[in-house]
Amino acid sequence: MRTSLHSASALRTRWIMLIALFVAWPVHPAALSPSPVMLANVYHAGITLGDYWISEKYDGVRGYWDGVTLRTRSGAVIPVPAWFIADWPETPMDGELWAGRGRFEQASSTIRQQPADEEAWRHMRYMVFDLPAQPGTFDQRLPALQKLVAQIGQPWVQAVPQLKVATEAELKHRLDQVAQAGGEGLVLHRGASHYRAGRSDDLLKLKPFDDAEARVVGHMPGKGKYTGMLGSLLVELPDGTRFRIGTGFSDEQRRHPPPVGSMVTFQHQGMTAGGKPRFARFMRVRDEP
Repeated sequence: MRTSLHSASALRTRWIMLIALFVAWPVHPAALSPSPVMLANVYHAGITLGDYWISEKYDGVRGYWDGVTLRTRSGAVIPVPAWFIADWPETPMDGELWAGRGRFEQASSTIRQQPADEEAWRHMRYMVFDLPAQPGTFDQRLPALQKLVAQIGQPWVQAVPQLKVATEAELKHRLDQVAQAGGEGLVLHRGASHYRAGRSDDLLKLKPFDDAEARVVGHMPGKGKYTGMLGSLLVELPDGTRFRIGTGFSDEQRRHPPPVGSMVTFQHQGMTAGGKPRFARFMRVRDEP
């Protein structure tokens, strides 16, 4: 009996030690929380344009390099080929995984494939636009970013070109140029800003149209040529407003619509008197795995 009790006591001791070891084991914070990225507010008139750097808004998937792993905005690990991130520095980088103008679906599909599709990744670029851990203002971080990208020396890793404009007319001209070339819009980054996660006017986005996000709450059946397919999405805004999105879908998306519960991005032209987006048009499922 004494031997049995001794064995049970020893077993309990070993379990306690294992539990303590597990609790003490270090866990990378990025594995448990979203990537700490800056997010853009919508551009509004009245800012001092000379305070901002202007760049193209790339229609891709946000990629946060934490010094070890490439992650999405939500913190999910991106299955990327080893050669793509070979010799990248321990310095955190913030950028966009981009397959080219008008190729969001290609970029989104590529970063979701497990294991990584080597051939698909050869068409991807990592467009670096900030160094989150670099001290100083964006004016000061920008030369460090350009130097770091040059040191990496890989053609698929590129520093996002930045320029300045002085007037609203120049800004509109630049927006028109990007839109006519198939680009999504512009990003304005305050030169005096320090890197901080979350939304603020330190980062602004400007597009030829308004866009927003909503959660899918239902599928409305199609009629006529869309019989047996999706007719429209019933979606809900964060404030609880519900409305339908019936345009912008490919036939494939109508056959396999975004699932209930997913977040979608849509474009619109202002709001109705009743507070609903006017002429809402589907763009894509939100760019997060």
